[in-house]
Formats: sequence, C-alpha cells, structure tokens
Amino acid sequence: MSQQLFNLSDKRSLITGSSQGIGLALARGLGAAGSSVVLNGRDRTKLEKTADNLRNEGLDVQTLAFDVTDSSAVRTAVDDFEASHGAIDILINNAGMQYRAPLEEFPAAEFERLLQTNIASVFHVGQTCARHMIKRGEGKIVNIASVQTQLARPGIAPYTATKGAVANLTKGMATDWAQYGLQCNALAPGYFDTPLNAALVADADFSAWLENRTPARRWGRVEELVGACIFLSSAASSFVNGTTVFVDGGITASL
Repeated sequence: MSQQLFNLSDKRSLITGSSQGIGLALARGLGAAGSSVVLNGRDRTKLEKTADNLRNEGLDVQTLAFDVTDSSAVRTAVDDFEASHGAIDILINNAGMQYRAPLEEFPAAEFERLLQTNIASVFHVGQTCARHMIKRGEGKIVNIASVQTQLARPGIAPYTATKGAVANLTKGMATDWAQYGLQCNALAPGYFDTPLNAALVADADFSAWLENRTPARRWGRVEELVGACIFLSSAASSFVNGTTVFVDGGITASL
C-alpha cells in the first residue's frame, strides 16, 4: 500500500527546462518512479540528445520544444501534445535563470528577462496544463522555487523577487484549482551543484562560507531533490496543497 502511494507508472510528466541540471535530475527520478517523461527546452538538438541518454537508461521519454516565456507557443505546444499523445498528468515548472549584479546597477533588461523566465513561465505553462487537468478532475503541478523564496543574498534581489512570486503564485494556483482535484505545490532547493551555480561552486571562499552556513555542511546533490518531487507528484500528497517544501540541508531553519 505504501509503495503504491508513490507509484507513477500510469502517469506522464512534463518537466520544463529539463535538458540539464535540476530539471534533468527530476526527469530521471520521475522516470525511474514509473512516469513517462516529456522533456522541454528551446534547443531541440540538446533535448533529443538528453532524451536518447535517458532512453538508454530504460526510461519512456518524449520531447516537447517550446519557449516557456511565449504564451502563444506554450498554448500551441501543450494543446497539440494533449490532442496527439494524451494527458499531461504532472507538470514540473522548473525552467529558470539567474543574473548577478548589485541592485543599484542591475540592468533593466535583465530584470525583465528574469521576470519572464522565472515567474511568467510558471503562469503560462501552469495555466495551459491546468485547463486540461481541470477537465479531467485531477493533476499535479510542482513549481520549482528556491531558498531565495525565503532568504536574500547580495547581488540577486530580482531573482529573490521572482522566487518569492513563485511561492505566492503556487498558493494562488492551489486556492483556485484545488476544488477541481489539482494539487499545486512548490519545491524549494537550497544550494545545489548545478550549471546555474557553477560560478559559486568554483568559488572556494563561497563554498567554504556555504559549508559553514548550512547545517548539513555541504552542497546538495541534485538527486536529493527527487524524493520530495515524487511525493508532490504522487497520490501520497493528495491533500497537500499550496505549500512550499524546502530541500536545503537546513539552511532556512538556522541562523
């Protein structure tokens, strides 16, 4: 019974921004839990290469290339996929970006790009998938937030703003859509060794600071996000809605 709660064998998951990093790790993890996975990104060649690698691991993988910041492209891609391949049962809104600069010097264009990539995309893809889920009376949406949903560091104020918005949009999704059988939650990673954090990982001083600041005393490994994601994507979380689950080695729990 307990294993069945986490079984995704009859589900299909769309993971945005899944050709590398956290998105790829979550796609691999959901696939290993039995889900068919649909990879998303803008680079079709990179997506297909990633998909081939996962298929070689025995996973059921498809690709769906579209720009998550383009509402029209999102609607066309998702609607066409649902019509031709069937239901997207689970959406992982993972696509995101980072840009670092002092707030007083932060380029306006980069601020706008952060807004579109990190929060508008969650709205566009979430709304489009939810319209299909609502008709079926069930669905799972997991939005990828961050410890910066709750904390701030110098040089990334706009990023922090977008991740705070992800958590609040998640609450709004749950408030509007729980009545239709959807569970909408956020997963907030701490500091993980990913391509997005490559500059920080390579910075010995920062890594030393992080290890001292984090109760677990280390960077996270992307595979350590999979368990929480499976929980939020499965029947085990049938009455969990509008919450943010932090997977951060304890950094948001301590001073």
